[in-house]
Formats: sequence, structure tokens, C-alpha cells
Amino acid sequence: MEQFALDAVERLTTRPREAYDSFSVAPLTPLLGAEISGLDLSRELTPRQEKEIKLAFLTHHVLVFHDQHLTPEDHKRFARLFGPLHPDTLPAEGSDPYVLEISADKNSREVAGNGWHADGTADPEPSLGSMLHLTTIPEGGSGGDTLFANMHLAYDMLSPSMKTFLDGLTAVHDGARPWLAQGQTPPPEYDVPRTEHPVVVRHPDTGRKLLFVNAPYTSHIPQLSSSESAAVLGMLYEHTARTPLLHCRVRWQPNTLTFWDNRCVQHHAVWDYYPHTRRGRRVAIDGTRPQA
Repeated sequence: MEQFALDAVERLTTRPREAYDSFSVAPLTPLLGAEISGLDLSRELTPRQEKEIKLAFLTHHVLVFHDQHLTPEDHKRFARLFGPLHPDTLPAEGSDPYVLEISADKNSREVAGNGWHADGTADPEPSLGSMLHLTTIPEGGSGGDTLFANMHLAYDMLSPSMKTFLDGLTAVHDGARPWLAQGQTPPPEYDVPRTEHPVVVRHPDTGRKLLFVNAPYTSHIPQLSSSESAAVLGMLYEHTARTPLLHCRVRWQPNTLTFWDNRCVQHHAVWDYYPHTRRGRRVAIDGTRPQA
């Protein structure tokens, strides 16, 4: 590994860790993710718990809460601590527009999230984050993990010259691409978003830089030729997928809730459990327009 990449990792791993008084925090890796114990999310949090969970979220980016028996209303109440709820793109008729049912079984031919991505980046204001509560995991706990990648660190590990090059670029994100990749066209009632965002953005709460491109939604970098754009984006996608230091792995248990920061992590829901069943609910939170 290049020295500038090692320096970036060392700066992050040697930062002092925050102390928490109202629950326990066990990091998944030194650089991303943490398991939180000592909180019952079916109950309203105290002001101190709320303040500390928001700090833990900004510090670790991915929070995992095991043994959480939640109703959809409990789930939404916890999510609202972080902002207004983000409606599903195409809610089923008669369903709660803020609760997306997630399910895959022996009849599934594809599953949502099976590839590195951030949610809804073609939207002008992609979601702040998502809370996924899984009630059913594959039989015997066989498969169904979710991988996460730290996009702050993905930027930090690039060479200084590459950072300078990327800092002035934008990329087009097209909401039709996931449909077209599956040989489908978006339904007529879907107002397909198409938005140009900076390639490198700053986290709205911390100001830290991060890479903001992903294969399912990003079509091209308009400041480059088509071949140059494909080469640069391909390098960045490979960097995200093939650099283990960026990653953490969430191993689900029944009634686990995982909350990730969609602004600065990508995720990959691994579909390695066919023909078993994996089922739960997701609630998302409104975000803001990414800024350079």
C-alpha cells in the first residue's frame, strides 16, 4: 500500500474515541461500524441517549442494534430523531409510504441492493440514511450479510494528484439506470430523476470530504470524454469494492436494526442465501443536496 494511503488510515485509527455513558459501543472495525448495546429502541430515548446516539452515528457511520422488537411505529419514531421521513419511490397501493418491505425467498430472481451503491443518488436530495430492521434471516444464519464501505476513507486513500483532479469534477446520476440494467423500463408513474452532483462532496454535518459516485446510478463525468469518464469511474468503483480497509460486514441476527449514513457510506446486500428467506422493513430519512 502506498505511503499516502497508510498515512490516511493511521490518522483515522489514532484519533481519540468518544466515551458514551448511556449505552455501550463495540466497533466492527477500527474505521467503520459499531454495535450498540444497552438501548431498547421500542422505547423513547432520553435526551442524553439521543445526543450520544447522534454522536456515535457521525463517528462510526454504521450502527447495529441487535435484539430489537419493533413495530413499524417504533421504527419510524426512532428514525424521526434524525429528520423527516423519506418516502419510498414507488410505494405499493395501500401501504405505508415511509415503510419499505424488504423480502427475498426461493421465488426471487433478483434482490435489491446486490451490488455496491448508495441509495437514490439520482435524486436532487438523496436520503440522509436508512434504518433496516430484519425480522427473518436465512435459515441457520447462512448468508445475507451486508457490506459497507467508508467513502470518506475511499477519498482519503487516493493520491494527492488524483484528489486534486477529482475535486473540480461533477457526475451525472440517472434514476433510470438500475431499471435499464435489468432489461426493464421505469414505470410510467415514476418521475425519473437525473441530477448532476460533485464527484467529491463534503459531509453536511462534519465537513469531511468523500467520494460520491456509484455504479448503479452514475452515468458519466461530463467534463471528460466518454472513454476517460469510463476509465476514471471504473477505477473509483474498483477502489471501493476491492480495498478491504474501507469495509465492514454486518452479520444479521433476527430482530437486528442497522442504521447507515447514506451520505458517506456505500453498501452491498450480499445475495448468497438462495433459496432461503430474508425479510424486514426499511425506513429512510430525508437528506440535503450534496455540496462540494
